[in-house]
Amino acid sequence: MAGPTRQLRVLDDSQSATLMKVAFASSDRKVVDQHFGSASSFVIYGVDVGQAQLLTVSEFAEISPEDTEDKLAGKLALLQGCIAVYCRACGASAVRQLLELGVQPVKVTEGARIEDLIESLQQELREGPSSWLAKAIQRGRAMAADKFDAMDAEGWLE
Repeated sequence: MAGPTRQLRVLDDSQSATLMKVAFASSDRKVVDQHFGSASSFVIYGVDVGQAQLLTVSEFAEISPEDTEDKLAGKLALLQGCIAVYCRACGASAVRQLLELGVQPVKVTEGARIEDLIESLQQELREGPSSWLAKAIQRGRAMAADKFDAMDAEGWLE
């Protein structure tokens, strides 16, 4: 599994745990300009109604045509816990794998600015989430509950 070759994490745990994680496939951290499967970098923000906080910037090495097997594994691992990933395009296999993780792929038009997408998402949260966002939020909550149930079933060591 080829994970990020470079990664910047902004550590501010005071509020980031309560924010929804949203990823953007972007080469310049300003505009969503990459296809999910071939994205060389992702920017992840924590978002709620009133704020957006940069959490992670991850860059991936170029993948040679011979190494296409499992090229998505590192990207999928990075996006675990995100409710959505905004990208220019996403193949059917990647869409299926993202949805299995609870991550909603969102296709955007050319030139879509991350700042505008975050503002639109926040506006949607204020007005009441659309069906995809409501489902993504619910999936995220269900997956978190399942994770804690699994941990509880394993028992605690004291």
